[in-house]
Amino acid sequence: MGSTPETTKATLSFATLIKNYQTLQSSLVSQVRVLATNMSQATPGSFILVQFQMSQVTQIGESISNLIGQVNSVINNAVRNQKSQ
Repeated sequence: MGSTPETTKATLSFATLIKNYQTLQSSLVSQVRVLATNMSQATPGSFILVQFQMSQVTQIGESISNLIGQVNSVINNAVRNQKSQ
């Protein structure tokens, strides 16, 4: 009854984030190549799936870009605050 909830730490490095994003992009490129080489065997479902995956990769890329922008903003503010002291 008096137990405390366990806390779990999630760590994420920028290098891991970029590596996983590159893997995801490479997988998508491979799928597009397979569709392009076997157009006669491609199904509408496979096109829809690849299109959906493309939108996911785009959203992830935009999120990473936003993250980089926020980090740059924090660094710029820290430098600006340091100069004013």
